[in-house]
Amino acid sequence: MTIQTSICPRCGQPSEEGLCPQCRAADVRLLTCEPFVTAVYCPVCESQKRGKTWSDLQMPREDLIAEMAVSATSIHEDAKDIRVSVRAEEIAPNRTACTVEVEATLYTVPVRETCRTEIRWQRESCDRCSRISGGYYEGIVQVRAMNRKINAYEREVAAKIAEQAEESLQQSGDRFSFISDLEDSKDGVDITVGTQYLGQEIARAIKGALGGRFTTHPKLVGEKEGKALYRITYSIRLPFYQKGDVVVSRGGYFEVRDIDGQRLRVFDLQNGTARTLAEGEVERRIGNVREAESALVVFTQPNLVGLMDPKTYRTRELNTVPWTFPVEGQPIRVLRDEEQDRLVIVG
Repeated sequence: MTIQTSICPRCGQPSEEGLCPQCRAADVRLLTCEPFVTAVYCPVCESQKRGKTWSDLQMPREDLIAEMAVSATSIHEDAKDIRVSVRAEEIAPNRTACTVEVEATLYTVPVRETCRTEIRWQRESCDRCSRISGGYYEGIVQVRAMNRKINAYEREVAAKIAEQAEESLQQSGDRFSFISDLEDSKDGVDITVGTQYLGQEIARAIKGALGGRFTTHPKLVGEKEGKALYRITYSIRLPFYQKGDVVVSRGGYFEVRDIDGQRLRVFDLQNGTARTLAEGEVERRIGNVREAESALVVFTQPNLVGLMDPKTYRTRELNTVPWTFPVEGQPIRVLRDEEQDRLVIVG
């Protein structure tokens, strides 16, 4: 030791200035814990309340416990290279005891401390579930069809689109874009929504998927902070013909690809070209490509193909169509024209 070297006034060990690192570290608490911390969650949808805000952010219970336990701790501001571990024990249905252990470097000295805290789980109905249970809504999407009943496929598509729109908006943070009721009635589908924006998104998506048109019908229901409050009915009318319908016009078979008002954009199943038909040009409908059967290709010849009828198992001869490439022993999709007792190749 030289004359310039300082010594620690407490333990006598060499020190650059004042107390040595060991004595400085011994004088401070690395870690303190609050006695308890409260975790508020909704028992219906399991969303969590952070401060005054509800969040749909979900995480495994173990991760949530660790986060809540750490939030109840304070670590000395001079600590470096911090490593934290949490041990938890369920001591009651609504209480979790946690032991928090922290390892760190304090004034170059490795230190380790533990403390205990408790998580108290508190149930509370969230803002969204409170609205739903209270019957709150801002609109109804009504799905109907023109001059016919909507079918099972259209009902399924409408319901799936509504659920996807709800999920997408809620994942983006719009908690009030919920579906409070999805009723499947004999006339169609009624979808009750929590926001007008969700209703509009659902109506647009159903129209894009199934065709038709929709209109809005607002109804004044009150006033809040000087602003008029409306509930809106989004009335969707699906077209008489659907995408995928196979129709007959002037002896030819056409698949409906799109509907624009009173005109149908169709695919000619004989020559493979696209064209437009007016609804008045359609003589009848034989089915939809979703209902197509698989027929086995028995043989192929120039301009002729033999198919095994999937109902009678007899071989039927059909004229080939230029947009298909049948292969012997492979299936091909057909629709049955019961009126003409014919099979129609649809792909």
